[in-house]
Amino acid sequence: MIEFKDVSKVYPDGTKAVKDFSLTVQEGELLALIGPSGCGKTTSLKMINRLIEPSSGHILINHKDISDYKLSELRWNIGYVLQQIALFPHMTIEENIAVVPEMKNWKKEALHKRITELMEMVGLDPDTYRKRKPSELSGGQQQRVGVIRALAADPDIILMDEPFSALDPISREQLQEDIQKLQKEIKKTIVFVTHDIDEALALGDRVCLMKDGEIVQLSTPQELILHPKNGFVKSFVGERQSPWQTAVDVMIDQTRSHIRQEKDEILLSSEGTFLLEGEDGSYKGAIHNGQRVTLPMIPNSMHLRKATPFFEQQEAEVLPVVKDNQLVGSLSYKDIVHYLQAQTTVENGVVQ
Repeated sequence: MIEFKDVSKVYPDGTKAVKDFSLTVQEGELLALIGPSGCGKTTSLKMINRLIEPSSGHILINHKDISDYKLSELRWNIGYVLQQIALFPHMTIEENIAVVPEMKNWKKEALHKRITELMEMVGLDPDTYRKRKPSELSGGQQQRVGVIRALAADPDIILMDEPFSALDPISREQLQEDIQKLQKEIKKTIVFVTHDIDEALALGDRVCLMKDGEIVQLSTPQELILHPKNGFVKSFVGERQSPWQTAVDVMIDQTRSHIRQEKDEILLSSEGTFLLEGEDGSYKGAIHNGQRVTLPMIPNSMHLRKATPFFEQQEAEVLPVVKDNQLVGSLSYKDIVHYLQAQTTVENGVVQ
């Protein structure tokens, strides 16, 4: 869908913002770009819609170089969500969402239906909010409008540049959940820039960790956590600044010790809990002490404070951690306790 081939960006002052950047974003994938300030993540994002032109290399969308697209054609098919929400203050919410579809000459009836559909998708009642101005909405509500405005003309690609970083933790968490739900429904190709490792791990199908304009590690969230490529990755992922750690953060190297292939179900007569995995990696159920049982599934992006109650009134020692019904690992209450203990340090007699 989006392909970077040896892309570099050098500014006139000699700053090398991006160096020999090569990766492919698959159709329907959410790729999170993360790294320290100045690592080149936002520059990489902005080169996709030519807000910044690459100095060398090629960027292709659907196997066509972006320089071969008309600029209007390129940008009309790419939604863009910024940290600065940038809604037009003099326009109503409905008018803000309609900007690009109107430029593309959508019919009024189709546009009205689309706006209603999008507002409902993010929990904004159309009858209540359609005619309001941005100043009448909270920050979180305004950012929801920013997201659905980017979706209004049904683009294939969405670029999101630290869209939630200015919000309070509660609003941010809710919007992260909104994006996860939306992505399950619409399956857009999304490139998401963030400085928050928790956010990257929660949202990304894959995470691209950058440093000094280069890719250090490109992998799934669980691979990034369980198998960091080097000390920089381990240190960066270990900087748990947010209290919103997710289920996948807690999974240990032995996370698959409770997983068995579905075809081996008949052999599982011993005591203990085993999670069954299909040949395609999907979650197929569980065996507890030799008996088939139904266990609650924990989404890999679920925050620990929400995951912990899942273990109440459960005899099984482990629960499945899933992403889109793919079994990515297992989680136990003991894992959570050990993880929280490891995250706690005592300095001068004060728990930090």
